[in-house]
Amino acid sequence: MIAAIIYSLCALTAAVCAYLLLQAYRRGGYRLLLWSGLCFAGLTINNLFLVCDKLVFPNIDFSLWRNASILLSMAILLYGLIWDTES
Repeated sequence: MIAAIIYSLCALTAAVCAYLLLQAYRRGGYRLLLWSGLCFAGLTINNLFLVCDKLVFPNIDFSLWRNASILLSMAILLYGLIWDTES
């Protein structure tokens, strides 16, 4: 029961962060906000895979999907931090 609450709160927190970052990007236009918002959107997907893996479908292994989503999320943020020089 406690694990379900914690996993769900982590997913909700990442979703709220993604929403707020993308809204700030829409208003201000700073590219770092875009890359951070997309990263947090990927983290939300990762947390949803975690909920599915541990709680909803415990017999199915979602670790490949979780690892792929976190790798893609971090790659997006890394791209934004290194190669995107626009402000």
